[in-house]
Amino acid sequence: MTKLTATVQFVFVLMACCTHVVICSPSANYTDMLSLLDFKKGISLDPQQALRSWNVSTRFCSWEGAMCSVKNPGHVTSLNLTNQGLVGQISPSLGNLTFLKILVLSANSFSGEIPMSLGRLHRLQILSLTNNTLQGQIPALANCSNLTGLYLGWNQLTGQIPVNFPSRLQELELQANNLTGTIPASLANTTKLQRFSCAKNNIEGSIPNELANLLGLQALMVGLNKLSGQFPQAILNLSNLVSLSISFCNFSGVIPSSVGTSLPNLQLFEIGDNIFHGHIPSSLTNASELNDIDMSRNKFTGVVPSSIGRLSQLSWLNLEFNELQASNKQDWKFMDSLANCTELRIFSVQSNLLAGQVPNSVGNLSIQLQDLYMGINQLSGDFPSGIANLRNLIALSLLGNNFTSGLPEWLGTLNRLQRLLLFSNFFTGPIPSSFSNLSQLVDLYLDWNQLNGYMPPNLGKLQMLEVLSISSNNLHGSIPKEIFAIPTIAKISLSFNNLHGPLHADIGNAKQLIYLQISSNNLSRELPSSLGNCESLEHIDLSQNSFSGSIPASFGNISSIKMLNLSHNNLTGSIPASLGNLQILEDLDLSFNNLRGEVPTKGIFKNATAVLIDSNQGLCGGPLDLHLLACPIMHSDSSKHKLSVLLKVVIPLVIVLLLVVVISVFLFQRRKQKTKAISLPSFGREFPKISYGDLARATHGFATSYLIGQGRYGSVYQGKLFQDEKLVAIKVFKLGTRGAKKSFIAECNALRNVRHRNLVHILTACSSIDANGNDFKALIYEFMPRGDLHNLLYSIQDSEGPSYFIPLAQRLSILVDVSEALAYLHHNHQGTIIHSHVGDFGLARFKFDTATSFVDSSSTSSIALRGTIGYIAPECAADGQLSTATDVYSFGVILLEIFIRRSPTDDMFKDGMSIAKLAEINLPNNVLQIIDPQLLQELDHSEVDNGTQILQSVLSIGLCCTKTSPNERINMQEVAAKLHEIQEAYLRGN
Repeated sequence: MTKLTATVQFVFVLMACCTHVVICSPSANYTDMLSLLDFKKGISLDPQQALRSWNVSTRFCSWEGAMCSVKNPGHVTSLNLTNQGLVGQISPSLGNLTFLKILVLSANSFSGEIPMSLGRLHRLQILSLTNNTLQGQIPALANCSNLTGLYLGWNQLTGQIPVNFPSRLQELELQANNLTGTIPASLANTTKLQRFSCAKNNIEGSIPNELANLLGLQALMVGLNKLSGQFPQAILNLSNLVSLSISFCNFSGVIPSSVGTSLPNLQLFEIGDNIFHGHIPSSLTNASELNDIDMSRNKFTGVVPSSIGRLSQLSWLNLEFNELQASNKQDWKFMDSLANCTELRIFSVQSNLLAGQVPNSVGNLSIQLQDLYMGINQLSGDFPSGIANLRNLIALSLLGNNFTSGLPEWLGTLNRLQRLLLFSNFFTGPIPSSFSNLSQLVDLYLDWNQLNGYMPPNLGKLQMLEVLSISSNNLHGSIPKEIFAIPTIAKISLSFNNLHGPLHADIGNAKQLIYLQISSNNLSRELPSSLGNCESLEHIDLSQNSFSGSIPASFGNISSIKMLNLSHNNLTGSIPASLGNLQILEDLDLSFNNLRGEVPTKGIFKNATAVLIDSNQGLCGGPLDLHLLACPIMHSDSSKHKLSVLLKVVIPLVIVLLLVVVISVFLFQRRKQKTKAISLPSFGREFPKISYGDLARATHGFATSYLIGQGRYGSVYQGKLFQDEKLVAIKVFKLGTRGAKKSFIAECNALRNVRHRNLVHILTACSSIDANGNDFKALIYEFMPRGDLHNLLYSIQDSEGPSYFIPLAQRLSILVDVSEALAYLHHNHQGTIIHSHVGDFGLARFKFDTATSFVDSSSTSSIALRGTIGYIAPECAADGQLSTATDVYSFGVILLEIFIRRSPTDDMFKDGMSIAKLAEINLPNNVLQIIDPQLLQELDHSEVDNGTQILQSVLSIGLCCTKTSPNERINMQEVAAKLHEIQEAYLRGN
């Protein structure tokens, strides 16, 4: 019996060994297998079943992603599970795989922290955890003495870069995390380092000089951080450097003249988006292997080196948004030289100071050139003919220049074009019919030119077109229905043309349409109900046309719409209740129509600030906040007798009484001249009609003695108009000046719905013909008898007239009024207006929340730099980019000027000194040393105790407005609120 039992036991053991070889094998390593199984437990999702083979029925050395040592069977040396979609956390048990040399878990969705236990793997050579969502700090890995490659980029790691790394480390990639602190100088101890990247983090400080010891370093990628200081001198010692990227930081100063000589092996040179200035070093062409150069968005001046053509392998040259110049043949030699760069694919000199005609040598650029950006310069003349040779162009930008002549038909031969950006020029003539050959075109921007003729119906052949933007031209005819059949069309902008006829019902076929802007044309007839089929629409502006009929109820089907403007048309009927069902509608303008009936009460109609329904005399009811009269109550049959009495007795009596009142008023007013009212579409309210002759008589033939001011686009005269000889200011536009007509349109557009007590009031406008038969346009404003603020402020220096002193209380009042006006323009108007003169809207820019792939020219009045020297914000002076923050800066300068009484262009403001700098260095202790002496005399003779504190507070606001960075400036609502508080404090103390 004992022998039998022993035999049975042996058989069971033998069966176990046959079934589970891994468990019973005397060479098996339990630790590695159990560690892998524990790692598997940490996986919560395995969509590709990558770990399906990980079970005890299979030898673990053959599991997916695992490899074992040949010399030491049963020990895992490599674990590679790249791009398997794994979700979970990395188990600390991997630290038990003591023979592990390679651990690659990249491109998954691992979260949590990197286990500190990995620091025990002294045989580890490669650790790659790139492209996950790992958090926490980088663990200490100094004991991983054989580590040569550490790849932790594209995660969410925090903390600082560790001070110590293994001395054998050759590649260290930490990019795209949330790391802080500085680049440790001890990194120089990793003497074998060949590649270091910490780009796209929040690292501060400078590049340590100690890195000059990394003589084997080939790639230094530290851009997109908060690094600062001069160009790092340590870099010049790294003669083996192949790739250098320090873009999107705060580096400043000049680029060392020897940069190309010191770094002869450079292939990539990225220093864009910093604050470098000076000339582009000609030595850069000594780095003959260069193929990528990005020096964009700095402050480089001078000309592009004519030796640039020595870089025969150059494929990408980006010099945009600098202050580079070219005005003669010598300056343009760089273009001739670039013909030697036969690999050039991308070339941009956009937003510089290049002037004159583009040389024909542009046609000698590489036949491989795909992107050519020359917009926002001062280029002029005909369309550059040499571009016809660049048959592989994908993107062409000449926007924001002064080109004239027509658009050439040969543009249609560039059949690989995907983006064509020609807006804000002076191109004339028709749109070439050859554009229909651009079968790959995605974006077509032709806004703000002088194009005329019809829109070619064959544009409908552009089956990949997404953006069709031709606003602010002179197009006429109807909108071709063919463009609505383009399956990809997402944006149509045709505003400010002379288009007429109906909006075709085929627009309902544009299923991908997001943005429809066709305002300020002569379109008529009924709105197509098929527009309700465009369920992707977010922005519809059909205002300033002659549409009639009712608003289709189908508009309530456009569930994605955020903005709907149907104002200034001839629409009738009631407002569809379905509009109240639009959940994300934020802006609804139905004003200046002939709508009648009850206003809906749901949805957007609950928000009175989001709905404009003015000048629809027949509307009633609706939410109380709309302040409409109640709708009449329908009477029952039992009240017919009362209704009959009302109709037969009461109403006739009321009519008689009204007639008596009207006749009395008429007799009282008979001495006054009647003026026929017209509805100006740019303003939307009734204005007296004024002729050219009226204005000529009011100004004695526009005599110079009546001239009170001049600007780029017009002259301002003083005159007397109307029966009561009211004193007015007459702004006459110089239509012969390029851009004057656009300025007139912009000013009309700005004044259309602007209402504020502190804004100069428009009285009327004149669009007529002068005595010589030429076009004549003028705007008539209220006349400000004391002139502008500048005259008041400095009139004490005028020896020919009486001096005028502005007391402290009045200066505060002026600032409060102006701040309220700007706050209104920025925050309380239908579209944000970016502006720097509260009484002149010719330089105004409208800013809407409109998503565009490049620049939405239809939303601005001008793309060129506007402003006055001394008042312009730094970012505006650098690249012409306007924002509400640029207005805040200008307001801050004016505030300081009012209290210091020194012009920002005063001779003392040079060599880095400005009016803002003067205030900064004297606040708070020496504020009385810079204040207008007249104010000091006023404070000396008053009983105000808090005068000095008031001055300090006001100047502090000026400094908050004139911060160098736009993001650090306060907004105008905050400014207005703070100035109100200061004004009240002053009045209480007085």
